[in-house]
Amino acid sequence: MKRILLFVLTNVLVVAVLGIVASLLGVTRPLTANGLNLGALLGFALIMGFGGAIISLLISKPMAKWSSGVRVIEQPANADEAWILETVRRFADKAGIGMPEVGIFEGEPNAFATGAFRNSALVAVSTGLLQGMTREEVEAVIGHEVAHIANGDMVTMTLIQGVMNTFVVFLSRVIGYAVDSFLRRGDDRSSGPGIGYYVTTIVLDIVLGFAAAMVVAWFSRQREYRADAGAAQLMNRKQPMINALARLGGMTPGELPKSVEAMGIAGGVGKLFATHPAIEDRIAALRAA
Repeated sequence: MKRILLFVLTNVLVVAVLGIVASLLGVTRPLTANGLNLGALLGFALIMGFGGAIISLLISKPMAKWSSGVRVIEQPANADEAWILETVRRFADKAGIGMPEVGIFEGEPNAFATGAFRNSALVAVSTGLLQGMTREEVEAVIGHEVAHIANGDMVTMTLIQGVMNTFVVFLSRVIGYAVDSFLRRGDDRSSGPGIGYYVTTIVLDIVLGFAAAMVVAWFSRQREYRADAGAAQLMNRKQPMINALARLGGMTPGELPKSVEAMGIAGGVGKLFATHPAIEDRIAALRAA
């Protein structure tokens, strides 16, 4: 319930902020009685498309800590925590990135990386992962998450999401205007857009939103293959990552907050909308590499 409320509240606040920004820039009314202002519409679409994605990226680390209950390891309390810190440090140095924050959270087997900048990111692993895998397998999972950071996946996903969001906002309103113009031929348009515009825009926001989500999910799946290969490179061999994936395939992965779900070691349901490929496909790709 805490995660759901946090997710809803965050999105409401983001939309409110974007609305204020759009109003200040004068792009809140791309459709007037004089017709469709494509310049204003593009500005509005860019603000709504990229604004939410960028804000989500910038607040991703504190949100992940709060929503997942991540405890950042400042000073290792035991040998396991010291080993995790040292493993992340070793991989970060090898990958050429700044040392991420390292954290542990309670839950079923999973791990994630997040953060707006590759030199100040966060790597977190669950207690279930530490208890259910061998050290070598956990090491491979940590390498996978460090590879996400080194590959700049958080920023790239934000850019892809922003482009898709902009596409949805812009195209749905252009088509909505065209449909409304066709339905109201010969009518007085001084009162502004008609019902045809609003209905078409709402329907296309949903339909195109699903299409955009499939594109983003496809890219996310390709990124997982690269992170698996990155873990193998950091460890100088494939087998630990293959073993970790095989082990994960026999577990029930823990649920992650929506803001970091795509950056976890496992996740995604439904082939077209899955953020992660099937475990067997990832193992086959590693073996073939």
